[in-house]
Amino acid sequence: MERIWLKQYPAGVPADIDPAQYASLVELFEESFAKFHDRKAFICMDKSISYRDLDEMSRWLAAYLQGKGLQKGARVALMMPNVLQYPVAATAVLRAGYAVVNVNPLYTPRELEHQLTDSGAEAIIVLENFAATVQKVIANTAVKHVIVGSMGDLLGLKGMIVNFVVRRVKKMVPPFSLPGAVLFNDALTAGRGLKFNKPQITPDDVAFLQYTGGTTGISKGATLLHRNIVANVLQNDAWLQPAMQQPPHVDQLFIVCALPLYHIFALTACFLLGLRAGGVNLLIPNPRDIAGFIKELMKYQINDFPAVNTLYNGLLHHPDFKKVDFSKLKISNGGGMAVQRPVAEQWKKVTGCSIAEGYGLSETSPTLTCNPATTTDFNGSIGIPVPSTYISIRDDDGNEVPFGQPGEICAKGPQVMAGYWNRPDETANVMTADGYFRTGDIGVMTPDGYTRIVDRKKDMILVSGFNVYPNEVEEVIASHPGVLECAVVGLPDSRSGESVKAFVVKKDPSVTAEDIVKFCGTQLTAYKVPRQIEFRTSLPKTNVGKILRRALRDEKAAA
Repeated sequence: MERIWLKQYPAGVPADIDPAQYASLVELFEESFAKFHDRKAFICMDKSISYRDLDEMSRWLAAYLQGKGLQKGARVALMMPNVLQYPVAATAVLRAGYAVVNVNPLYTPRELEHQLTDSGAEAIIVLENFAATVQKVIANTAVKHVIVGSMGDLLGLKGMIVNFVVRRVKKMVPPFSLPGAVLFNDALTAGRGLKFNKPQITPDDVAFLQYTGGTTGISKGATLLHRNIVANVLQNDAWLQPAMQQPPHVDQLFIVCALPLYHIFALTACFLLGLRAGGVNLLIPNPRDIAGFIKELMKYQINDFPAVNTLYNGLLHHPDFKKVDFSKLKISNGGGMAVQRPVAEQWKKVTGCSIAEGYGLSETSPTLTCNPATTTDFNGSIGIPVPSTYISIRDDDGNEVPFGQPGEICAKGPQVMAGYWNRPDETANVMTADGYFRTGDIGVMTPDGYTRIVDRKKDMILVSGFNVYPNEVEEVIASHPGVLECAVVGLPDSRSGESVKAFVVKKDPSVTAEDIVKFCGTQLTAYKVPRQIEFRTSLPKTNVGKILRRALRDEKAAA
């Protein structure tokens, strides 16, 4: 279609970017290492590492991994929160010619085992807090090499204190046994004495496997090639330039990285964009500690604050938030879930910076659309397509619908994944004949190119920016011996955007809601566990017996 949205581009934003300017992310990294070697790259718990540090440590770790005999293209899982080890490990894996498999460290053993076996990961780098989970499943996977880090790694003398508090005072490290595992710092030391063999990495080599669910409930790996991620980094960089050029002058882009780096939003919009721009990322390991988070913010003058609605809202409701210096805040990017107007208005009132809401998916690296970074007013839309991106609103037959009419949001661009890992049928299901990716979201486009999301074609539930797929939760609940059948839906929630609710038909009359919630907690990450259980004698179904989730949602909405 004609790119009508280009007329809305701020001055200086190009219609297209050239992802071919870098053969790989590694080439992009090496350019930044050379240009910005003396600059700080990451800060965590008052400790910083420079671009030179990141260059050296990632090269050592890459050499160590190569020394284990992993072949080019091998998958290496990373299972850790926002600590300094993450950017070192991710950069090392990519430099060694391997693919990063990002893992949520809060996964249950069942979830972790699926992701490791599906990806075929041969190595894992995990924070010790979560090593007990790895221990429970490693025998059922292809993982042969384990590197275990601690919160205090890379923190210098302070690291000893941090480790004592984490292990002895807060008791956050469950006992584990992983014979043959190597400590993170020991792997760095060993790699320092090894020769690093720089591999030939092409634009079509796999960089990341980002796992996402689907209407089937089966978690799938979105295969993101080096060219996909390079493209989105350049798209985001071009999009932010007009805001960065506005006064006051900033010597170095300062990004708040409170979103988890294993999530595609922070991975690209914080970590990788920061490296491209020569910026510094402030890593927040636990953003749920709002008071502690605000204490960190008070130490710096921040410029770029990507976040989800719930995080913005949580900060705004803390009395100390107004004490933070926002005089140099230029960009607030909202994504992952819908930004609520009251939150956006209050954010601007407190910080002086409007939230520019955007939209994307794991399958699209992630950014597809965004409001201009220079926006001064929140408009409730997901914005316009970023450079080199096409958005088409289509009906069920694949035909483009008129402006103002709802249809499925379909997207084409260099950031769109190569497909789902080892799932050609699933890939074919989400691609149109003319090469557009079908997002499963229903939107409406205005004549000036702005899009609003009005519904989701899929039954996915969005809890604080994280995808929850009903089939997965239903499968767990249905495995409870006291349950006959069940259905799971998402309901509006003022704190998390949506919450999970389960409708259950009992097999055992004595089963309680507490029993089911407790059972789910052993099988599912906390955000997937239903917050409400409603017992029914029957569930609404189609004439072929398929449970009608929409009927349950509509029933609750009308109540």
